[in-house]
Amino acid sequence: MYKLGFGMMRLPLTDPKEQTQVDREQARAMMDAYLEQGFTYVDTAYFYHGGESERVVKDILTSRYPREKYVLADKMPLANFKNKGTAEDQAKVFDEQLEKCGVAYFDRYLLHCLNTENYETAKRLDTFAFLSGKKAEGKLRHLGFSFHDKAEVLDRILTEHPETEFVQLQINYLDWEDERIQSRKCYETAVRHGKKVVVMEPVKGGRLAKLPAEAEKLLRDIHPDWSPASWAIRFAASLPEVEVVLSGMSDMAQVMDNTGYMKDFTPLTEAEKEALAQVAEILSALPAVECTACRYCVDGCPRQIPIPDYFALFNSDQMALRQGLPVKTEEYQRLAAGGGKASACVSCRQCEQACPQHLKVVDWLSRVAKTYEG
Repeated sequence: MYKLGFGMMRLPLTDPKEQTQVDREQARAMMDAYLEQGFTYVDTAYFYHGGESERVVKDILTSRYPREKYVLADKMPLANFKNKGTAEDQAKVFDEQLEKCGVAYFDRYLLHCLNTENYETAKRLDTFAFLSGKKAEGKLRHLGFSFHDKAEVLDRILTEHPETEFVQLQINYLDWEDERIQSRKCYETAVRHGKKVVVMEPVKGGRLAKLPAEAEKLLRDIHPDWSPASWAIRFAASLPEVEVVLSGMSDMAQVMDNTGYMKDFTPLTEAEKEALAQVAEILSALPAVECTACRYCVDGCPRQIPIPDYFALFNSDQMALRQGLPVKTEEYQRLAAGGGKASACVSCRQCEQACPQHLKVVDWLSRVAKTYEG
């Protein structure tokens, strides 16, 4: 199996303001191009694209290709069951996912976004036992979980659940030594437990695809034809215990770029890794929101604030300010026309509860408001 996976969470849209409006024609062509190159791993989830991602998978993949042509991964949405869900609810969701995806079984199935809080939900609902039962029934082939917490929490979960076959971790060269994300420590913990690793957020929600001029020049001087995003994906794929690196591809250009270099992938050299360490130092010096644009914060926002879009703009403008350029106020106004302004935040903090990165979203929105609204 090639190391590049297709993540179904950042597909092209027919309406940029509405995540459920996936451009199925374009997505279908992208999937065809991906599979034609011999790649197979497709990753979806209950939450992606406002609940439409699994239906899109059926439309562009499972209804069009033989079952042996692809490896399909899906996830149990534990956040849906916090404080109120029952064991019967998770059974209904699992069956719903099979139907929406149009398959009789999942090749990979994960408990979604395990952290200290969601792990308590999993224990209350006995989710590991439930999914082990589904594995025995042939409804899933391999059991794992995606993870957003400290390495010590990961160690505890893997110790208590050795039946776990693989772990999906957030790994990229910017987060590698970050004490909040602990990419390196989590990777090493998984390896110590003998688990294979699937990588998510290798480009950190797109942040590592657009670099400050000095950082991009550093990389272009080494490999003029490598895109910044390809450097990030190569970094994750170079780790020996990584099985697959997920990329949430949004257009055909990204598909062709990624499949082009991942088909004959070779790990980074030590000199290339050192170059990325220098880029990480440059990025770390910028005041930036560590947002990966997963959009879990958007659903339920009482003021319909496009939080990830504001954060992406804010991060982009930090690079512009470093070069003496003005901020993009007009772009902010365009985004605000489709949702609430940053200053409309009522500090309910539901966004912070939903954020896998544990960001202080309300505080960052205040900074965005000061930057663009005066």
